[in-house]
Amino acid sequence: MGVLIAPSLLSADFAALGKDIAAVERGGADLLHVDVMDGHFVPNLSIGPPVVRAIHRVATIPLDVHLMLDNPDDFLTAFIDAGASRITVHVEVLPHLHRTLQVLRNAGVKAGVAINPSTPVAALEEIAADVDQVLLMSVNPGFGGQTFIPRSESKIRAVRALLDAAGNDAPVSVDGGVDHSNAHRIVAAGAGILIAGQAIFGSGDAERATRELRARAEGALDRREQVDSALDRRKQVDGEGPAG
Repeated sequence: MGVLIAPSLLSADFAALGKDIAAVERGGADLLHVDVMDGHFVPNLSIGPPVVRAIHRVATIPLDVHLMLDNPDDFLTAFIDAGASRITVHVEVLPHLHRTLQVLRNAGVKAGVAINPSTPVAALEEIAADVDQVLLMSVNPGFGGQTFIPRSESKIRAVRALLDAAGNDAPVSVDGGVDHSNAHRIVAAGAGILIAGQAIFGSGDAERATRELRARAEGALDRREQVDSALDRRKQVDGEGPAG
């Protein structure tokens, strides 16, 4: 599977949301990323199930709903009913995370887990085999237009390694400061889903920006696959050589 592009509607024009959605769909977006904020877990308020339901009516691609809430379990059914195809919850607020993931999967929804910049990758160890995606926040959540935290690249690699060790090919999704200048590095580190808001909707041409971000991502993915293939061949040769 190639890299998926998920424009973040937090940066879209809410007075012309249908128009912006149509533009990124023409540009080849794979998902629409929808940030739900409660003003408690993160310092901002955004939208609820009625708006997600309205988005679902006009969208032709799946909705990737990110619940930045203190109490996400209380709202799972509402967002599922509103049309979410993927729902991501934060490890920081859920003491019974396995149960939440089971609820989502039993409802036929892709179950994701997010971690904030200060949360260690080790927090995912016990559920690494049970997730459909891991969302790595590369900025502190709550507002769009922030700058990518450089250390996030090594964290992407660590999450990818953790999932691989668990035998899980679920993608690593990266959210925060993703743009055309760093997409190649983020993909090279192991990202499978790029979430971009300001880089797309703040560009003046969301359709073109979506298409260009995909081109950057796919170019980086081709190089990553070439490197992986070369490493695999090297391992095979080393394994066939005489014992030391």
